[in-house]
Amino acid sequence: MNINLTLVVQMLVFGLLIYGTMKWIWPPLLAAMQARERKIAEGLAAAEKGEQELADARGKADAIVREARERANQIIDHAQHRANELVEQAKTTASAEGARLLAAAGQQIELETTHAREGLRREVAGIAVGAAAKLLGREIDASKHADLLDKLAAEV
Repeated sequence: MNINLTLVVQMLVFGLLIYGTMKWIWPPLLAAMQARERKIAEGLAAAEKGEQELADARGKADAIVREARERANQIIDHAQHRANELVEQAKTTASAEGARLLAAAGQQIELETTHAREGLRREVAGIAVGAAAKLLGREIDASKHADLLDKLAAEV
């Protein structure tokens, strides 16, 4: 009977131990495990959200870079087009200026040629008058014979 009583007492002590554990030790232990589980779940959710945000940010960054490259290409194309226009405009302006200078030079040459011809005519007329005066042995008055000298100069 001793063994039976010991067994019963041990069972009672074990039951009290289980009851005390379930009453005072188990709830704080479960609460700590649940809190830890919640923190881990929140951490995993935050990590997934962070990965999603990172993927979104990378997509946005790629779009911004792509847009910036397209804009840069547009600016470069526009600048090249504008440079070509400026070169063509400068060529046109230079061509017009060259034509104007050529025309002005032609007019200047024509004017100088006319002046040179008039000067030569006067000199030839003077030489002719001098030669005629020597031939005739007397001096011809240029002011009296201006009409004749002008006709002679025109023929020359």
